[in-house]
Amino acid sequence: MTQDRQAARYRGPILDRRTRANSTTDQRLLDNRGPSDWVHTDPWRVLRIQSEFVEGFGALAELPRAVTVFGSARTPSESPVYESGVRLGAALAEAGYAVVTGGGPGAMEAANKGACEAGGLSVGLGIELPFEQSLNPWVDLGVNFRYFFVRKTMFVKYSQAFVCLPGGFGTLDEMFEALTLVQTRKITRFPIILFGTEFWGGLLEWITTTLVEAGTVSESDVALIRCTDDVDEVVRWIDESAGQ
Repeated sequence: MTQDRQAARYRGPILDRRTRANSTTDQRLLDNRGPSDWVHTDPWRVLRIQSEFVEGFGALAELPRAVTVFGSARTPSESPVYESGVRLGAALAEAGYAVVTGGGPGAMEAANKGACEAGGLSVGLGIELPFEQSLNPWVDLGVNFRYFFVRKTMFVKYSQAFVCLPGGFGTLDEMFEALTLVQTRKITRFPIILFGTEFWGGLLEWITTTLVEAGTVSESDVALIRCTDDVDEVVRWIDESAGQ
Protein backbone atom coordinates (compact mmCIF):
# COMPACT_ATOMS: atom_id res chain seq x y z
CA MET A 1 0.00 0.00 0.00
CA THR A 2 1.46 3.37 -1.02
CA GLN A 3 1.89 6.32 1.33
CA ASP A 4 -0.71 8.28 -0.64
CA ARG A 5 -3.17 5.44 -0.21
CA GLN A 6 -2.52 5.30 3.52
CA ALA A 7 -3.08 9.03 3.98
CA ALA A 8 -6.58 9.82 5.16
CA ARG A 9 -8.36 13.12 4.66
CA TYR A 10 -11.58 13.88 6.47
CA ARG A 11 -14.35 16.15 5.20
CA GLY A 12 -16.39 16.39 8.37
CA PRO A 13 -17.44 12.80 9.11
CA ILE A 14 -16.47 11.64 5.60
CA LEU A 15 -13.23 9.78 4.86
CA ASP A 16 -11.77 10.73 1.47
CA ARG A 17 -8.45 9.19 0.39
CA ARG A 18 -8.46 10.59 -3.13
CA THR A 19 -9.61 14.19 -3.21
CA ARG A 20 -7.05 16.80 -2.21
CA ALA A 21 -8.19 20.29 -1.22
CA ASN A 22 -6.22 23.42 -0.35
CA SER A 23 -8.97 24.92 1.80
CA THR A 24 -11.26 23.87 4.60
CA THR A 25 -14.99 24.26 5.12
CA ASP A 26 -14.34 26.92 7.79
CA GLN A 27 -12.21 28.91 5.36
CA ARG A 28 -14.80 28.77 2.60
CA LEU A 29 -17.47 29.92 5.06
CA LEU A 30 -15.50 32.82 6.56
CA ASP A 31 -13.59 34.07 3.51
CA ASN A 32 -15.67 36.84 1.92
CA ARG A 33 -13.43 37.31 -1.11
CA GLY A 34 -14.44 36.12 -4.54
CA PRO A 35 -17.71 36.23 -6.48
CA SER A 36 -20.99 37.21 -4.91
CA ASP A 37 -22.52 33.74 -5.19
CA TRP A 38 -22.05 33.43 -1.42
CA VAL A 39 -25.27 35.47 -1.11
CA HIS A 40 -27.11 32.48 -2.50
CA THR A 41 -25.04 29.64 -0.99
CA ASP A 42 -24.50 30.78 2.62
CA PRO A 43 -28.12 30.20 3.70
CA TRP A 44 -27.72 26.56 2.64
CA ARG A 45 -24.55 26.26 4.71
CA VAL A 46 -26.72 26.84 7.76
CA LEU A 47 -28.22 23.40 7.16
CA ARG A 48 -24.78 21.80 7.15
CA ILE A 49 -23.88 23.64 10.34
CA GLN A 50 -27.15 22.49 11.86
CA SER A 51 -26.42 18.91 10.84
CA GLU A 52 -23.04 19.04 12.57
CA PHE A 53 -24.66 20.16 15.80
CA VAL A 54 -27.24 17.38 15.47
CA GLU A 55 -24.54 14.75 14.79
CA GLY A 56 -22.42 15.97 17.70
CA PHE A 57 -25.28 16.17 20.18
CA GLY A 58 -26.53 12.78 19.07
CA ALA A 59 -23.15 11.08 19.42
CA LEU A 60 -22.33 12.63 22.80
CA ALA A 61 -25.75 12.87 24.45
CA GLU A 62 -25.19 9.80 26.62
CA LEU A 63 -21.58 10.59 27.44
CA PRO A 64 -20.86 10.12 31.17
CA ARG A 65 -19.19 12.90 33.12
CA ALA A 66 -16.10 13.87 31.17
CA VAL A 67 -12.91 15.92 31.23
CA THR A 68 -11.40 17.48 28.12
CA VAL A 69 -7.63 17.30 27.77
CA PHE A 70 -5.94 19.69 25.33
CA GLY A 71 -2.33 19.60 24.17
CA SER A 72 -0.01 19.80 21.21
CA ALA A 73 -0.35 17.45 18.25
CA ARG A 74 3.42 17.81 17.86
CA THR A 75 4.34 16.19 21.19
CA PRO A 76 6.72 13.26 20.48
CA SER A 77 5.70 9.89 21.87
CA GLU A 78 9.06 9.57 23.67
CA SER A 79 8.74 12.91 25.50
CA PRO A 80 7.97 13.41 29.21
CA VAL A 81 4.86 15.39 28.22
CA TYR A 82 3.49 12.37 26.34
CA GLU A 83 4.15 10.19 29.37
CA SER A 84 2.34 12.72 31.56
CA GLY A 85 -0.60 12.67 29.15
CA VAL A 86 -0.85 8.88 29.41
CA ARG A 87 -0.77 9.04 33.23
CA LEU A 88 -3.33 11.84 33.25
CA GLY A 89 -5.72 9.98 30.93
CA ALA A 90 -5.43 6.84 33.03
CA ALA A 91 -6.01 8.69 36.32
CA LEU A 92 -9.09 10.45 34.97
CA ALA A 93 -10.51 7.18 33.66
CA GLU A 94 -9.87 5.45 36.98
CA ALA A 95 -11.69 8.32 38.71
CA GLY A 96 -14.74 7.66 36.54
CA TYR A 97 -14.36 10.35 33.90
CA ALA A 98 -14.52 9.92 30.14
CA VAL A 99 -11.49 11.55 28.54
CA VAL A 100 -12.21 13.88 25.60
CA THR A 101 -9.50 15.24 23.31
CA GLY A 102 -9.20 16.72 19.86
CA GLY A 103 -8.55 13.19 18.67
CA GLY A 104 -5.24 13.95 17.04
CA PRO A 105 -1.68 12.73 17.63
CA GLY A 106 0.81 13.92 20.25
CA ALA A 107 -0.50 14.96 23.66
CA MET A 108 -4.06 14.23 22.59
CA GLU A 109 -3.16 10.68 21.65
CA ALA A 110 -1.38 10.27 24.98
CA ALA A 111 -4.47 11.16 27.01
CA ASN A 112 -6.68 8.92 24.86
CA LYS A 113 -4.19 6.08 25.23
CA GLY A 114 -4.07 6.40 29.01
CA ALA A 115 -7.85 6.39 29.26
CA CYS A 116 -8.25 3.45 26.90
CA GLU A 117 -5.61 1.32 28.61
CA ALA A 118 -7.21 2.06 32.00
CA GLY A 119 -10.55 0.78 30.76
CA GLY A 120 -12.20 4.19 30.51
CA LEU A 121 -14.08 5.82 27.66
CA SER A 122 -11.74 7.58 25.24
CA VAL A 123 -13.37 10.23 23.04
CA GLY A 124 -11.90 12.17 20.10
CA LEU A 125 -13.47 15.22 18.47
CA GLY A 126 -11.56 15.73 15.24
CA ILE A 127 -11.51 18.70 12.88
CA GLU A 128 -11.14 19.09 9.12
CA LEU A 129 -7.68 20.48 8.33
CA PRO A 130 -5.91 21.24 5.04
CA PHE A 131 -3.22 18.68 5.89
CA GLU A 132 -3.64 14.99 6.60
CA GLN A 133 -4.79 14.10 10.10
CA SER A 134 -7.02 11.30 11.29
CA LEU A 135 -8.31 10.27 14.69
CA ASN A 136 -5.66 8.47 16.70
CA PRO A 137 -6.06 4.70 17.22
CA TRP A 138 -6.84 5.06 20.94
CA VAL A 139 -10.19 6.80 20.34
CA ASP A 140 -13.22 4.66 21.26
CA LEU A 141 -15.85 7.19 20.23
CA GLY A 142 -14.92 9.68 17.53
CA VAL A 143 -16.68 12.50 15.71
CA ASN A 144 -15.12 14.58 12.94
CA PHE A 145 -16.25 18.17 12.48
CA ARG A 146 -15.97 20.66 9.65
CA TYR A 147 -16.44 23.78 11.77
CA PHE A 148 -14.25 24.78 14.70
CA PHE A 149 -17.08 26.62 16.46
CA VAL A 150 -19.31 23.53 16.44
CA ARG A 151 -16.47 21.40 17.82
CA LYS A 152 -15.74 23.96 20.54
CA THR A 153 -19.38 23.85 21.62
CA MET A 154 -19.09 20.09 22.12
CA PHE A 155 -15.94 20.45 24.25
CA VAL A 156 -17.64 22.95 26.54
CA LYS A 157 -21.07 21.31 26.71
CA TYR A 158 -19.90 17.83 27.64
CA SER A 159 -16.95 18.55 29.97
CA GLN A 160 -16.74 19.05 33.73
CA ALA A 161 -13.21 20.49 33.44
CA PHE A 162 -10.46 21.41 31.00
CA VAL A 163 -6.88 20.25 31.47
CA CYS A 164 -4.22 21.78 29.22
CA LEU A 165 -1.00 19.92 28.59
CA PRO A 166 1.79 21.94 26.93
CA GLY A 167 0.56 23.06 23.53
CA GLY A 168 0.54 25.75 20.89
CA PHE A 169 -1.96 28.16 19.38
CA GLY A 170 -4.81 25.64 19.35
CA THR A 171 -4.36 24.82 23.04
CA LEU A 172 -4.11 28.52 23.91
CA ASP A 173 -7.23 29.25 21.88
CA GLU A 174 -9.27 26.64 23.71
CA MET A 175 -7.91 27.66 27.11
CA PHE A 176 -8.60 31.37 26.71
CA GLU A 177 -12.04 30.77 25.22
CA ALA A 178 -12.95 28.63 28.23
CA LEU A 179 -11.59 31.28 30.58
CA THR A 180 -13.63 33.96 28.86
CA LEU A 181 -16.81 31.90 29.05
CA VAL A 182 -16.30 31.26 32.77
CA GLN A 183 -15.23 34.86 33.47
CA THR A 184 -18.32 36.27 31.76
CA ARG A 185 -20.54 33.59 33.36
CA LYS A 186 -21.67 32.25 30.03
CA ILE A 187 -21.00 28.81 31.45
CA THR A 188 -20.97 27.41 34.97
CA ARG A 189 -17.64 27.81 36.64
CA PHE A 190 -15.48 24.72 36.31
CA PRO A 191 -11.76 23.99 36.68
CA ILE A 192 -9.31 25.11 34.01
CA ILE A 193 -6.05 23.41 34.86
CA LEU A 194 -2.65 23.92 33.24
CA PHE A 195 -0.42 20.87 33.56
CA GLY A 196 3.29 21.68 33.59
CA THR A 197 4.49 24.52 35.83
CA GLU A 198 7.72 25.06 33.91
CA PHE A 199 5.93 25.31 30.56
CA TRP A 200 3.04 27.51 31.72
CA GLY A 201 4.91 29.56 34.34
CA GLY A 202 5.95 32.34 31.98
CA LEU A 203 2.43 32.83 30.69
CA LEU A 204 0.98 32.95 34.20
CA GLU A 205 3.64 35.44 35.27
CA TRP A 206 2.81 37.67 32.29
CA ILE A 207 -0.90 37.52 33.08
CA THR A 208 -0.24 38.38 36.73
CA THR A 209 2.32 41.12 36.23
CA THR A 210 1.21 42.69 32.94
CA LEU A 211 -2.54 42.17 32.62
CA VAL A 212 -3.42 42.57 36.29
CA GLU A 213 -1.16 45.59 36.73
CA ALA A 214 -2.64 47.15 33.59
CA GLY A 215 -6.12 46.59 34.98
CA THR A 216 -7.29 44.58 31.97
CA VAL A 217 -8.04 41.54 34.16
CA SER A 218 -8.59 41.25 37.91
CA GLU A 219 -6.89 39.02 40.45
CA SER A 220 -10.13 37.05 40.74
CA ASP A 221 -9.90 36.33 37.01
CA VAL A 222 -6.41 34.90 37.45
CA ALA A 223 -7.77 32.66 40.20
CA LEU A 224 -9.83 30.86 37.55
CA ILE A 225 -6.61 29.16 36.40
CA ARG A 226 -4.80 26.46 38.33
CA CYS A 227 -1.39 25.02 37.50
CA THR A 228 0.31 21.85 38.72
CA ASP A 229 2.70 19.01 37.88
CA ASP A 230 0.76 16.49 39.96
CA VAL A 231 -1.73 14.17 38.23
CA ASP A 232 -3.40 13.30 41.55
CA GLU A 233 -3.89 16.98 42.28
CA VAL A 234 -5.62 17.45 38.93
CA VAL A 235 -8.10 14.69 39.72
CA ARG A 236 -8.65 16.00 43.26
CA TRP A 237 -9.42 19.52 42.02
CA ILE A 238 -11.88 18.17 39.49
CA ASP A 239 -13.56 15.92 42.06
CA GLU A 240 -13.86 18.84 44.51
CA SER A 241 -15.44 21.00 41.82
CA ALA A 242 -17.89 18.22 41.01
CA GLY A 243 -18.89 18.10 44.69
CA GLN A 244 -17.43 14.69 45.44
